[in-house]
Amino acid sequence: MRNLTDILNHCGVIQIIGNNNLIVNSLSFDSRKIEADSLFIAVKGTQADGHQYINQTIEKGAIAIVCEELPKELNKKITYIRVENTSFALGEIASDFYYRPSEKLKLVGITGTNGKTTTVTLLFNLFRSLGYNVGLLSTIANRINEAEIASTHTTPDAIQLNALLAEMYAKGCTHCFMEVSSHALVQNRIAGLYFTGAIFSNITHDHLDFHKTFAEYIKAKKLFFDTLPSEAFALTNIDDKNGSVMLQNTKATKYTYSLQSMADFKCKIIENELHGLFLNIDGIETSTKLVGSFNAYNLLAIYASAILLGEDKIEVLKELSNLNTAEGRFDYIKSKNNITAIVDYAHTPDALLNVLRTIEAIRTKTEQLITVVGAGGNRDAQKRPVMAKIASEMSDKLILTSDNPRDEDPEDILHQMEAGVDIAFKKKVLTIVNRKEAIKTACAMAQSGDIILVAGKGHEKYQEIKGVKHNFDDKEILKEFL
Repeated sequence: MRNLTDILNHCGVIQIIGNNNLIVNSLSFDSRKIEADSLFIAVKGTQADGHQYINQTIEKGAIAIVCEELPKELNKKITYIRVENTSFALGEIASDFYYRPSEKLKLVGITGTNGKTTTVTLLFNLFRSLGYNVGLLSTIANRINEAEIASTHTTPDAIQLNALLAEMYAKGCTHCFMEVSSHALVQNRIAGLYFTGAIFSNITHDHLDFHKTFAEYIKAKKLFFDTLPSEAFALTNIDDKNGSVMLQNTKATKYTYSLQSMADFKCKIIENELHGLFLNIDGIETSTKLVGSFNAYNLLAIYASAILLGEDKIEVLKELSNLNTAEGRFDYIKSKNNITAIVDYAHTPDALLNVLRTIEAIRTKTEQLITVVGAGGNRDAQKRPVMAKIASEMSDKLILTSDNPRDEDPEDILHQMEAGVDIAFKKKVLTIVNRKEAIKTACAMAQSGDIILVAGKGHEKYQEIKGVKHNFDDKEILKEFL
């Protein structure tokens, strides 16, 4: 419950019509969720324009409206606040409504195509092990210490975000680590948030269904760094060719990390085995439970962030060695007959390539690698043939199957994937639409010592078909058939 005047300080007010000395009980940008004495923010979304529902929200109990365009007929009992950009205003208003909670925490965000979930999850686990009360905002889950709150988006909407951050602060959290998606950046979902630090992992082909071009995708990621305050740190993977681009206009203090180049934070892979990595980080050797060069980058970003947040180098390295991988990220099980099955969220060409390269580096070559992979419906179709091409070239056997087909025909998706397979590799490729049958077939084909990779869904516990989410867990199905 806040006075309307107190929550309009940062949202770019152009005009106020009506009484602004009102008590607002709640905020909403969804006309279906309006309560009595609420403030409605009319956001122009990708699916609908909130301006169309202003009168409807007034009937439901809204007492004030934030809009870019005033309605033709004004209700004399209602206060109208005109702003230039309602999606930006939503973030600032939500932040003010919850007493600007991000300024009371050390909030660190990570953006990039791959590695976001692993990095924030392990940062959360690291700081918990160092004795802090910590919040987590990720694809897998939102957490306040050990309490879990279900996650529906990589980055929640601005009202949810600020409500969660306020709850974290109320429960004694000092730090929060969050994923920052390109969608959230373009849609102003992090407007009004104050970041202590930002991390860039990498950028590869993804989300072109939303951003249309790779240049727009890069521009979206860069927005995060462009808006950082001067007191923040900006940490980038300098080995990525767009890593330095992220830092070009930032006011924050710039830092780099690398496995291949000169950087502020350096790491060298000494050993890469199925049981974990042995690394030299900033001149000190340490063993970890994570596997693969992509995880060496993740661990280095985690280490660098912890140091920039003021933690002790030796304590951080000691705790890093005990961290386990995030769920569904190179998450493996071993059967009684010595078959290794790996579940990974890899759903982009680059992520799939990284996982397959990691397996290539640790396998003996005497076993066969059987890969099961699909591609999501209603998403970037350009990556489908590319993923199939990579998987067919780097696997001994490949089963193409459904991922989350959503509203598309799964057979159409698989035909697009098949188009990427070179004629020389066609013989080792099977297409099985039913994902459970595909995993069952991979298990039946595998012999002692073989490796099965099931890629694309990772931590997800569902399969989305025609708007319905069906229970589905790659790891549990592998356990059933192994």
